[in-house]
Amino acid sequence: METMIVAEPAVKDPGTIRVAQKKNRIQVSTNKKPLYFYVNLAKRYMQNYNEVELSALGMAIGTVVTVAEILKNNGLATEKKILTSTVGTTDGNKGRTVRKAKIEILLGKTENLKERKPADSTDSNKEDESAESAESAESAD
Repeated sequence: METMIVAEPAVKDPGTIRVAQKKNRIQVSTNKKPLYFYVNLAKRYMQNYNEVELSALGMAIGTVVTVAEILKNNGLATEKKILTSTVGTTDGNKGRTVRKAKIEILLGKTENLKERKPADSTDSNKEDESAESAESAESAD
């Protein structure tokens, strides 16, 4: 698998750059959700969009890498691209610009994920119930 590392040039005013929000992008945070929330969300996104982009800043980078590795090791995703860069964010307390590391991992859907469609449990339960009722009717005769 090819790994691509990209360094962005320093930006004087980070507020001037606007990035369009992608529908298949998950922005991971370290303190908002548990790890497997992101794993399950990524699975759902891959079923809908065939690929998912995991994105994180700073301390959340480890969580993104872990989510990607879980999906890859379970055979549910393949790694398409990894981008690393730094971005400037404004420190709320002091008003100064702070540089943070950023990672974006693009994962594609595998055949294993396509096979894992949720089974409709109500249909299988109806079949079981009808088979049981037929057996009980025969034993009653």
